[in-house]
Amino acid sequence: MTVVLRGEALELTPARPDDVPALAAIRATPEVRARWRGGPDLASEVAEDLADPDTHCLTVRSEGRIVGMIQWYAEEDPEYRHAGIDLFLDPSVHGRGLGTDAVRTLARHLVHELGFHRLVIDPAADNAPAIRCYAKVGFRPVGVMRQYERGADGSWHDGLLMDLLAEELR
Repeated sequence: MTVVLRGEALELTPARPDDVPALAAIRATPEVRARWRGGPDLASEVAEDLADPDTHCLTVRSEGRIVGMIQWYAEEDPEYRHAGIDLFLDPSVHGRGLGTDAVRTLARHLVHELGFHRLVIDPAADNAPAIRCYAKVGFRPVGVMRQYERGADGSWHDGLLMDLLAEELR
C-alpha cells in the first residue's frame, strides 16, 4: 500500500524502516507493552511486522510526529472475505480521539476503496477505552473469546471480538 490516508487530525502513511525506532519506543511504554507484549528486542519485532507480506502496517502521524501504528490483514477466501485491524498509540496522545480517527480513516479505506463488506477487531475484553473507541466507529461486540491471549504474566485473558459491516461505518 503506497497511498497516504488522511483523517481529521492525523495521517496514516505506509510504515517504513526508518519509522522502526519511534514505533519500538512507543511499543516499549508500559501502557502499550501491557497490551502488545513482546520480547526484549522490540525494534526487531516491529521490523518483522513491517516485512510481513500478509500484514499492512501504517504509521500514525499527528502534528508532525509518529504517534503509533495501525495495521490490517485480509482474509481473501471469497466465502469468508473480510479485513481485520489492530492499533497501538503513544500513551501521550490517549484520550484525544486519535484512535477513533485512525480506525475510522482506515475502515473507510478498507470499505470504500478496497471493497470489504466486513471488518473485525479484537481488543482485550477488559480494555474499556479501546472498546469505546471502536464502538464510536460502528464496531459492535460479537462475543467474548475466552482465554484468547496470553498475558505477560503467563495467564490467559479474554478477548472481545467486534465487527463492523460496511453499512454500519460511522
